[in-house]
Amino acid sequence: MTIIEIPEGWPADEDAALAVQQELRGRLVLGEEGPGVGEGNVTGVDVAYDDERDLVAAAAVVLDGRSLEVVEEATAVGRVSFPYVPGLLAFREVPTVLAALGRLSADPGLLVCDGYGIAHPRRFGLASHLGVLTDRPAIGVAKNPFTFTYEQPGASRGEFSPLVADGETVGRALRTRAGVKPVFVSVGHRVSLDRACALTLHLSPRFRLPETTRHADALCRRALRDALSTRTL
Repeated sequence: MTIIEIPEGWPADEDAALAVQQELRGRLVLGEEGPGVGEGNVTGVDVAYDDERDLVAAAAVVLDGRSLEVVEEATAVGRVSFPYVPGLLAFREVPTVLAALGRLSADPGLLVCDGYGIAHPRRFGLASHLGVLTDRPAIGVAKNPFTFTYEQPGASRGEFSPLVADGETVGRALRTRAGVKPVFVSVGHRVSLDRACALTLHLSPRFRLPETTRHADALCRRALRDALSTRTL
């Protein structure tokens, strides 16, 4: 098994990572509507960690945007590439995620991250980071609201309320299943918030979480288990 090592020149401390984050944030595109609902491919990305062995497993699962059937999947296992620092979590996993995406032969289309886009202290979470680096439309669909404030949306599927940070709307709490707690949607890159929510609803026909996230979560966990069973690590 090939382990993705930390790239040469990768930020090694908080100051260096903040400088890179600021530079990349200047390349964000927030004025585009994004791909249509049910069009093209949609790719879920997720990671699983083993902190004891300093490993991260990344999965990229491509779904057909209309049928939500799996088109292709890929994984990569790498070294955790940055210490745990809130607001800089993308730097821990991006090299391995990019390696998984690079192993796909299908066009990934829209990237759907289990995390945040501009709903971030410096408005540049994982979905924005990946979107800028790949120049692909990207959205974040998170399970938890982090430090942001919101009112509970109505109980029906499709209802939402603003996700607010420092008086600014940075995303939405979106009800994907009636009577079930919401998910937290934010723009990553080259997608509007309205379209991000419409895409999230389309990707969540039966469960609270999008099918992209469900498939990628299961696959990265399996990839990590397989890696840990290899004695050469």
